[in-house]
Amino acid sequence: MSCLPSRPPLRTAIALAVCGWALPALASTASELTATQQAARPLEEVTIIGDRQASREIAGSGALIDSLQIRDELATDINQLLKTVPGTYIREEDGYGLRPNIGIRGATAERSAKITLMEDGVLIAPAPYAAPEAYYFPTLARMQAVEVLKGASQLRYGPQTTGGVVNLVSTPQPEESGGRLQFVYGQDHQTDMLASYGAQVGAFGFNVETAQRYNEGFKSIDRSDQDTGYQIEDYVAKLSWQGEQHALKLKAQYSDETSEETYLGLTDRDFAEDPDRRYGISSPDQMSNEHKALSVTWDWQLGAELALATTVYRNEFHRDWFKLSKGGDLVAAANDGDRQAQAVLDGEQDAFGLSYKHNNRRYVSEGIQTNLDWDWREHSFALGARYHDDEVDRFQPTERYDQINGELIATGVIEPNASNNRVQTAEALSFWVTDAWQITDAVRLDVALRHERVKTQEIRFDDVGRENIASTRHNDLSIWLPGVAAFYEINDDWSLLAGIHRGFSPLGGSAKEWEKPETSINYEFGARYDGPVFVEVIGFYSDFSNKGESCSNAYPCSNGATSGTFITGEAVVAGIEVQMGHVFETGQITWPLSLAYTHSKAEARSDELDSGVLDGDTLASVPENSLSLRLGAQVGNRWDSYAVVKYIDDMCVEIGCNRETSSFSETESFFVVDVGTRYAVTDAISAFVKIENAFDKRAIVSRQPDGARPNKPLTAMLGVEWVF
Repeated sequence: MSCLPSRPPLRTAIALAVCGWALPALASTASELTATQQAARPLEEVTIIGDRQASREIAGSGALIDSLQIRDELATDINQLLKTVPGTYIREEDGYGLRPNIGIRGATAERSAKITLMEDGVLIAPAPYAAPEAYYFPTLARMQAVEVLKGASQLRYGPQTTGGVVNLVSTPQPEESGGRLQFVYGQDHQTDMLASYGAQVGAFGFNVETAQRYNEGFKSIDRSDQDTGYQIEDYVAKLSWQGEQHALKLKAQYSDETSEETYLGLTDRDFAEDPDRRYGISSPDQMSNEHKALSVTWDWQLGAELALATTVYRNEFHRDWFKLSKGGDLVAAANDGDRQAQAVLDGEQDAFGLSYKHNNRRYVSEGIQTNLDWDWREHSFALGARYHDDEVDRFQPTERYDQINGELIATGVIEPNASNNRVQTAEALSFWVTDAWQITDAVRLDVALRHERVKTQEIRFDDVGRENIASTRHNDLSIWLPGVAAFYEINDDWSLLAGIHRGFSPLGGSAKEWEKPETSINYEFGARYDGPVFVEVIGFYSDFSNKGESCSNAYPCSNGATSGTFITGEAVVAGIEVQMGHVFETGQITWPLSLAYTHSKAEARSDELDSGVLDGDTLASVPENSLSLRLGAQVGNRWDSYAVVKYIDDMCVEIGCNRETSSFSETESFFVVDVGTRYAVTDAISAFVKIENAFDKRAIVSRQPDGARPNKPLTAMLGVEWVF
């Protein structure tokens, strides 16, 4: 039996066929009444193979985090949701998930640069080819679902094709008039509001939505009463028209964020005394950003088994992260026993000429993508293309401060040098063809072929007026990416899957002419048992001919570089993913239980004289073990509760930490427990309580950027939701 159902009359531009069984699916079993009360609607923006039976017949691996889990857990941090998906590597940074670091299998986690990020099937990273680091991430509160696709199936999307795809599905337009209003209040004056309303009037439909978020932060700055939280406003408007064969959809989005965030972490000694401390020297640090998005989709149903979908899109993103430069040098020196560096951090030692840079960058990402779906006999074909270009414009002046008697005094401004006065561009043309071939009732073969042609350029300027060019770089790449996956249904309970595909990661806008991209051959093989208990075990193996790190100020590469790519040579990332699930019933209580576990090994496989990497060096940002255990309870018809236990091993900060004797080369392992409960007061109104990190377990979850950083402390919140 094919996991692809017959196509509906209307297809959206990018139909992400995620058939994977997600752990959150168990939550939906325990919340069917809640789903009815909340009027859950079918996903509009992305076609999901949401049927559980179909999801267990995919020739590959994937997961769907549905609206029930997002709502039940009051999820606002994508890091916490994705920890329940096996094969994902999460490195926290600020405790709120404002700038997540997501890795999948062979794709490591630095600023989510090595995975494909989409919203409603449209590339959403600020500059997916020229600068894919995700300093912008969509507001999770307004999402209907989160999809994760791994294995050969991801070749349909790209450009990153090693680890996987994360697609965020926004609130769909309703089939009837209705809306939703949610209000949450919690510690640190957390105040979140989500409101949406939509209707269908004849052939026309619309939906408007806003998310408003405010938090004063859980950290305290030395010698200051300044907040350390954030304020976010996000607005989305959708308009649609549907005819017999044609449909048009318009989506517009605007958001802005001001967050009092810093790159500066803590020394280990100071972290042990107070993980929520911030040095006074970081008090000027602040991130401000603005995002605008516009997309138009035209769907044309050419016949009963032939559909064409085309989307034109444009994203604009401007951000200025004003922050202390090279604060990590002070932290490193203090960790090594430098008393003067520690005194500067404490505000007890005067310091002159401190640099605070405006990391001021403007991004543009735009393109057109089209896809033709054709069902013919036992085949389901997809043929598509995307033309895309993006740009990042850096103009980053530096302000100078002196610290005198613990106070910061502005002393002047330095105009940007060539490194901070540059424009990087990328132009990409992609083609793909896929075929899901149902050979017999028990055997299906999925074949994919993708081609990427990417041209990049960087221009650095000598002067503020940009009349004199300091240097230029160019790169022109053409690459073919094949893949194949197979599914075999042994009997009603047992099935096998296997796949192989070529992975690729673009170099970025600063690539030199002679540089080659990161490439890999990726394998997966697994078995599923779908009997009284669900069990899935999948092994994966990513063999890199030239593994690379994406360098940024937030996550310098292992060689210290803060831009471009650091190629570390041959490497292997291998592991095993385990999922288990079952629903127990005892009297009037239903207990859905699910488990996700990942064991990974990531290491270099050759000695590289240029980089200094040695065979056997452990790669950065890949934990050896990660575990998620979720237990729900539905009592009667109105009361749902849950508890989620999450554990992550320590990770290398940079490649080769297994050869280091320093305790500063690794993060710490940690686990947290989140609990929550929701009670349906009426069919339309429900109230809820949530406690994050219920046992207040703290750990050094990251050492980048610039020192030890904590996870979020115990945090309680309550709220109410009205669906009308």
